[in-house]
This record gives sequence, C-alpha cells and structure tokens, in this order.
Amino acid sequence: MVVRSWREGPCTVVHVAGDLDVAGAPRLQAELEQAMAAADPLNVVLDLTEVPFCDSVGLGVLVAAHNHVRRMNGRMILVLAPGMIRHLLTITNLDRHFATSHSLTEAREALGSAA
Repeated sequence: MVVRSWREGPCTVVHVAGDLDVAGAPRLQAELEQAMAAADPLNVVLDLTEVPFCDSVGLGVLVAAHNHVRRMNGRMILVLAPGMIRHLLTITNLDRHFATSHSLTEAREALGSAA
C-alpha cells in the first residue's frame, strides 16, 4: 500500500493505492493521524479510488478517522470509484454516515465551499 498526503487550500488530501487490509491499515492510520494533527481547518479528502479491497480492519480505520474528524468539528469526504468499497459501505449502512464523492475535484470543491 502507498499512502501520500498533501495540503490543497483548505483541505488535506490523503491518497491511498493498494489493499486496505490488516497489512496496510496501520500505514493508513499513521498517515491519517499525522495529516489530521497538522490540518487547520480539519477538512480531509480521503481518495480511495485506487483501493481495490478493504477488510474489516481497514473499515475500522475509516470509521475511527470519521469519528475523530466529527469530534473535532471537521469534515471528511471519501472519494470512491464504483466497486468494492462503495458496496461495502452500502451493505454495512455506513454510506449513511460517510460523505462521499465521485472525484477528487468534486470533494475539494465541496470542502472549499464549506470553509
């Protein structure tokens, strides 16, 4: 798994490529913690368009990040391609809790307009 993060205007973008599973989840968790600690305001775009698989450990990292952002009065948007992760959020009813977007541009614009 490869995780990169950078600041773009009022947003912190975290891009993930590879499986979000028991092996990769700690890497994402560490990167998210670092990115969220440095973010001001706490607006996170989590780009998962290059993540073909997510297990329960990976889903736990997403839920923990979502809960942290909400506690800190921030916003987080998941950028999702059609496929496994979007389906996983739907069957677990988490799609009702996560803000999602179809593109990085759309997510950045949504957070930028909310700032």
